[in-house]
Amino acid sequence: MTKSVENKLVIRDLRKSFDGVPALDGINLEVKAGEILTLIGPSGSGKTLTLKCVLGLIKPDSGSVLLDGREVTDLPEQERMAFFRNFGMQFQRSGLFDSLRVWENIGFRLAQQPGMTKQKVKALAIEKLRSVGLTADVADLFPAELSGGMQKRVGFARAIAGNPPILFLDEPTAGLDPIMSNVINDQIFNNVREMGSTVIAITSNLLTARIISDRIAMLHEGRVVWCGDVREAVRTDNPYVSQFWNKRKDGPIQMTVSTITA
Repeated sequence: MTKSVENKLVIRDLRKSFDGVPALDGINLEVKAGEILTLIGPSGSGKTLTLKCVLGLIKPDSGSVLLDGREVTDLPEQERMAFFRNFGMQFQRSGLFDSLRVWENIGFRLAQQPGMTKQKVKALAIEKLRSVGLTADVADLFPAELSGGMQKRVGFARAIAGNPPILFLDEPTAGLDPIMSNVINDQIFNNVREMGSTVIAITSNLLTARIISDRIAMLHEGRVVWCGDVREAVRTDNPYVSQFWNKRKDGPIQMTVSTITA
């Protein structure tokens, strides 16, 4: 008998409104330990907001977030830092500190740990640089001296520094050419599998979603309208997924287009 895989994260009926307008309208998701779940959907559908609510950066109006079976939506402040140590985060625009060198960016969180020296942090940062295909000489550069693809890789290296059990990746290949996107995709997949981390990724790049994901969830207007195996996303008859995946303008997803008149 096959042993069942436990859920690492469970999100139940998560709701959040701004000025009376629902932004999250009952999000329900389960992420198994070691799984890569990718969120897709049009802009404003609630993908990034969902991650912020899970992290507690924005407090949801109602709903439940369970980490390893424990409710975490109302953690006491003194437990919040320990909770954050479970997560690595790659931001959409890399989010690197301009005034810090590459190794200092990667090791920023590591440096806060007891017993860590500057030499240890730099050595660990260089190790992570190599894991994303960058050489040690990059460590002493500043973010402004890096190309867009290199910044993405450094941002990912920072996210995986310390081998966090959970990774949140927000548009990891946004703004990159197809070749560099594939480089990033391979590095995400290989590093995540090696670490065994649980991942929620957000992407508008459907090739990225296809390469890195175990499952895909489609969000629209603050709700999960479909969730399934990555192979099913290509052939599902769900109208939301079908329209989004095939990039059709006609369908249940209606995009507001402003017209300029003279």
